[in-house]
Amino acid sequence: MKSLQSPWQLQLIQPAAIAVAVYVAHIQMGYAQEAIDHGHHPASEVVLPGVTVSATGLGWAAQDMAAPVSVLEGQTWQLQRAATLGESLAGEPGIHATHFGAGASRPIIRGMDGPRIGVLANGVELHDASTISPDHAVTADPLLVQQVEILRGPSALIHGGAVGGVVNLVDDKVPTRRPNQPVQGSAEVRWGSAAHEKSGAMGLTTGSGPLVLRVEAAGRNASDYRVGRGWQAEEGGRKVPGSFSDGHTGTVGLSWVERDGYLGAAYTRQRATYGLPGHAHSDCHPHGEHLHCGSHGGHHHGHEEEEATPVVDMTSHRWDVRGEWSNPVQGVEALRFKGSHTRYAHDELEGAEVATQFRNRAHDARIEVQHAPIAGWRGMLGMQNGQRRFSADGEEAYVQPTNTHKWGVFMLEELQVGYWRWQAALRHDRQQVQAFDSQIERKHHANSASLGTVWRFQPGWQASASFSHAARLPSAEELFANGPHMATNSWEVGNSQLRKETSNAWDVGLRKTTGATTWSTNVYHHRIQGYIYGRTVDEQEGFQLQHYTQANARFTGLEAQVRQRINRFVGVSVFGDVVRAKLAHGGDLPRIPAARVGLRVDGTWQGWEGQAEWVQVLRQNRTAAYEDATGGYGMLNLGASYRFAGSPVSLTVKAHNLTDRLGYAHTSAIKHAAPLKGRNLIVGLRVDF
Repeated sequence: MKSLQSPWQLQLIQPAAIAVAVYVAHIQMGYAQEAIDHGHHPASEVVLPGVTVSATGLGWAAQDMAAPVSVLEGQTWQLQRAATLGESLAGEPGIHATHFGAGASRPIIRGMDGPRIGVLANGVELHDASTISPDHAVTADPLLVQQVEILRGPSALIHGGAVGGVVNLVDDKVPTRRPNQPVQGSAEVRWGSAAHEKSGAMGLTTGSGPLVLRVEAAGRNASDYRVGRGWQAEEGGRKVPGSFSDGHTGTVGLSWVERDGYLGAAYTRQRATYGLPGHAHSDCHPHGEHLHCGSHGGHHHGHEEEEATPVVDMTSHRWDVRGEWSNPVQGVEALRFKGSHTRYAHDELEGAEVATQFRNRAHDARIEVQHAPIAGWRGMLGMQNGQRRFSADGEEAYVQPTNTHKWGVFMLEELQVGYWRWQAALRHDRQQVQAFDSQIERKHHANSASLGTVWRFQPGWQASASFSHAARLPSAEELFANGPHMATNSWEVGNSQLRKETSNAWDVGLRKTTGATTWSTNVYHHRIQGYIYGRTVDEQEGFQLQHYTQANARFTGLEAQVRQRINRFVGVSVFGDVVRAKLAHGGDLPRIPAARVGLRVDGTWQGWEGQAEWVQVLRQNRTAAYEDATGGYGMLNLGASYRFAGSPVSLTVKAHNLTDRLGYAHTSAIKHAAPLKGRNLIVGLRVDF
């Protein structure tokens, strides 16, 4: 089964036609606008001094933050983007991916995933179903994202519950400034060999006076992907059955932009279909802490039914409202509002039948007040309110319908004293979760705080340290799950008595930012009380019984990279990361990423930017109960981009896993059914105008 919708190329025609019509009408009206020069950022490094991190709300630069921050933009981000968010970010130090085939992949930060990692769109939560299960896609197309910010520490704390970190996706769907010319925009097409992937995106901005219109569209079509040498599917061949992905996204945004602020809104519709490789059926059911399998209730092994690969048919409607008012009253530097409303739905199809229906209706509102300096402290106060109504109906409705209501207030402050920059944050959260079928209601509340500092003890050198006491409240799925979850081949049992989990975390870093040799290293340690995880208590032929439980845990890790400039054209880097996650009473946590080390050569010459790298992933044999070890592998990746002289056209060429090595992601719940992609050549062409 390839797709349930029209070809992706046709999905781009309607938004493009709208944009052309708008442009023609605009020309007829005449363009009478004063050009505003907002500057231009060149292609960035992974962490670029001077790049503003918008998720902080205070315009901090990446190098000014106490905890490590990765900022991807410009040609660096264009070269790194992939079909899913997790795959796009998996090469960053400390970042891995859940990897669920080609349709769904979410980022893992320092060994933590799911609800511990906040995925935001311009500072507002993405309300999809990706935190509920790894087989659910993140509703953001990397081709329409302009900048990605990965945060930890004090700045991440203000977003609530993200004890592992925050990934903020910066887009242009709600215009915040007037264009410099009648029509500004870009168009891009890509092709990938491993899955015969075809993708494209376009975005146009136009305006008349204070009114600014933004139109965006993106589409993707990919077949089942091919893996590395040495693996074969049951049906034969090296393609993963059911790993296809097909989808399109369209957005229309309109803003009123003045010199002292803006107010705008945008509507985004996304449609996607993708397969669920590794999906299996079982006749097992729980009895206490044991699985009973077979029709007679004895301890028989479960069996997989010979059926076609299930397919997710997903639709998301999202409305965004954003606004900012500079200097509204004395003592207030800026007033910001961000809000969203999402209607998300997906059906899991088995053949022509709908097996399970998932529905998620959610809204989120956030107000930030940035105050003028008080006794040297510069910062902001804010409040946030959100609600999520989730339901599942059908064969795999392992969670009863729930309603989650959240409230939060927060504060983020900064103080500069000589060579020291201090950053502090506070947040208070309340949550109410209602389960409709069982008529159970659970309420939780928590306080979080953090303090960090950056010390520039001499030019080109800086040390940083941060401490956070952060709390995460249990999700509705962790509280009330009770049923089969075939995507992960498990029966999940929630615990309505779960309490909040509390993390006390240290992060210490040292960086050298100037000279021929530059480097950075960060060491971190999390002591988590009441860590919530799915503990596997029994297994029958790969089908697991998982109970959500709490135990104290420890996360300790290291991220480091060093670059030596050979000459003004070439540099050589060595990088790596490792995380160890253990229960305090002994034993390892499940699906923790393996350690990595890599060697990279980068260069620039006459419009070319390129790099070649070898990444070695080590064997992961630190496993939890009922979890098997994963072998190591190495991959050779090449990438280059070229901007034609005097032209808005740029060319991108990538070769991923050039030696066609077979690799398994230890973080994946279906690693044996869906290994990593084999050799993949990607060619892209982009035009900016």
